[in-house]
Amino acid sequence: MKVNLNSFKQKVKRNGKQLKSFLTKLDKRAPKGLDNLAEMLSPTVWQEVDCLSCANCCKTMSPTFTSTDVKRISAHFKMTPAAFKEKYLEYDKKDKDWLNKLQPCQWLNLKDNKCSIYEIRPSDCAGFPHLTKKKMTEYIHVHKQNIEYCPATYKMVEKMNDLIG
Repeated sequence: MKVNLNSFKQKVKRNGKQLKSFLTKLDKRAPKGLDNLAEMLSPTVWQEVDCLSCANCCKTMSPTFTSTDVKRISAHFKMTPAAFKEKYLEYDKKDKDWLNKLQPCQWLNLKDNKCSIYEIRPSDCAGFPHLTKKKMTEYIHVHKQNIEYCPATYKMVEKMNDLIG
């Protein structure tokens, strides 16, 4: 289903705090079967959210680039890893991560919201929004952040809250 970003942002304003509170509660005391619940809910979430109508993650966030990502993507562009970092990335000293210099992402085609390096995209992008990672409790801090940016994360947490909140 097509994502209306304005409507999504309004929902986050209305319900984001409560959903983050729900995640905090899950983090402190996760019910048995939480990972299974996420796996069960995931298909319905993806029936309701079309990433290509949104791309808010690519417009407002940056993936973390691993050294493997840098090597793979720089080789694709026939650049050295150092030249690639110099041209496209910045180093976050606080978190010790390599991130995009630009937002929206330089590889996002804004006409169709498709990634121009999709086949070799960073592993962080490939796994985003990390809805069905095993040990969901290890990703609750990530989901708390992503509720504000990702309609799929928002939907997943909303559905979980409706079922077990």
